[in-house]
Amino acid sequence: MHEDHDDREGHDDREDREETGGDASSRGVERDDREFLSLERELTVLLRRARANQGEMAREVHPDLESAAYGLLVRLEECGRQRATELAAYIGVGKATMSRQLRALEQLGLIAREPDPADGRAWLVDLTEEGRTRVRRVRDARRERYVSHFSDWDRREVGELARLLHQLNRGMEK
Repeated sequence: MHEDHDDREGHDDREDREETGGDASSRGVERDDREFLSLERELTVLLRRARANQGEMAREVHPDLESAAYGLLVRLEECGRQRATELAAYIGVGKATMSRQLRALEQLGLIAREPDPADGRAWLVDLTEEGRTRVRRVRDARRERYVSHFSDWDRREVGELARLLHQLNRGMEK
């Protein structure tokens, strides 16, 4: 992994000028802001690719699965049974959206809901065995692709990237 973002293979300062509407200094952007312009560009590319990958993974779980629901399945696979309200808060959607997504997942046979014994008004959601099997299969295949894509990275670099992404995600929650 390269320390200096301008040393990336194929990187050309002209790309910065073209994507940001000219030379940063000519637009009144401080030279110190170049890192943030680069960050914005790289995050835009990453997020575009992530959306496409999420849709692909959702279809691998089930052809009728909405891409937005894939994150719910991953959360349940990692954390186990949860209240619908906890899932909604984690994903960042309202109760109505969560209810609609859970209903669709239930109809596909990927999750099951049951009343929360501690609070009969709340629902607990968990993966069905079929849901768990499908999600694990997709995640295992995806992990193998990550191992392949990052084969020239040192494991410490991969760990550092994961740590920084976690820090970014935590910071964006605020």
